[in-house]
This record gives sequence, structure tokens and C-alpha cells, in this order.
Amino acid sequence: MAREDMMIVNALVRQALVSSQEVLGENGLNAVLRASNLEQFVGHLPPNDIEPSISASQYARLNAAIEEFYGRGGRGMLQRIGRASFQYGVREQSALLGLAGVALKLLPEKQRVKFILNSVAGALKKSNPQVQAWVEDSGEHIAYFESTCAICHGRTSADPLCHLYVGSLSEAVRWATGHTYEIIETHCLAKGDEYCRFEVGKMQDA
Repeated sequence: MAREDMMIVNALVRQALVSSQEVLGENGLNAVLRASNLEQFVGHLPPNDIEPSISASQYARLNAAIEEFYGRGGRGMLQRIGRASFQYGVREQSALLGLAGVALKLLPEKQRVKFILNSVAGALKKSNPQVQAWVEDSGEHIAYFESTCAICHGRTSADPLCHLYVGSLSEAVRWATGHTYEIIETHCLAKGDEYCRFEVGKMQDA
């Protein structure tokens, strides 16, 4: 059964495009926008509001275009864009993320991880009620899930391909804990799984 092609709001598209320009440069971003038929954003970023902007399928095309445009380096580029995207969110959308005035230093490390992942899921759901995202703690692993992921909408792959999401969650956990953790995408809608699942792995800078 095909997934519904939901809309993504201006603020999140702007966040992705500003972050893409930061990593790819203006010429690189414009080339990718033209390749993904999103020419309307060349030199004209969407406003920072919650009006509908583009469809999930268009957002998926943007991600696919970056991966194709940069070949082997595309995956790393998308992870860098994801990290920059979370940093942008902290700067510009901290209220949406629910981070204002939060005393994370008082929480144990595991609680910090769960808090920030729940904040990311909550921000997405606030921006679009159609989003289904949640966090689970099995005791052994903390994992972030989304069954409405726009990055892989309409795409098929033998391997998980939500590299921007991996970068964004990695930066979120690093921001909350002060440590870099490996984020592994174990399930992906593009593979035919029921959801995209991102597992918080080992601390990499211990």
C-alpha cells in the first residue's frame, strides 16, 4: 500500500535548504534544486513559518539528488547536512524543540538521550500532525522510530538510506550529552520495513 504524500512545512524545508547550502555551497545547492525540480527555491528560500511548502515525495527527490550528485560522497554530505540541520533547529526553533530553559546537565546521560530524541519527535509532530514518530527504550538500546519518513518516501533500496536523519539525530544526541554516539539505521521504509528505526549505538569519543 502506497504511503500518503504528506506536506512538509516551510520552516522545516527552510532548515534543510539553509543546512544544505552551508555544506554544499550556493552553487551546489542550486544544482541539486534544479536536478530535483525544485527550481522555485533557487535564490528564494521559503519563510520560517508552518505553512505547507512541498510534498514528502519532493523532499525525497531532494535527498536522492544530493546522493546521486555527489556519488560516493553523497552519504557523508547528507549526514553533514543533517548535523547542520539540527544546529539550525537549536538556533532558530528552540521553542519548537522544547529546549528553552531545560537543565539537561542535571539529568543522567541516558535520560538526556531520551529527552532529546523525544524532543525531535515532538517537534516534527507539532509541525505536522500526520507525522508518526516515537522513541523506545528496550533496556539494552534506545531507538528512534518514524513510520512517515519523508526522506525515503517513494524510494526503494536494499540498504537504509535516511542519511540526513542519521546526521541530525547524531548531532542531537551530541548536543544533549556532550558525547558522540554512533547512530545506526537498522530499518528503513525504503527497504520495505514498517518504519525507519535509528538505534543509539556505542559512544565514539569515550
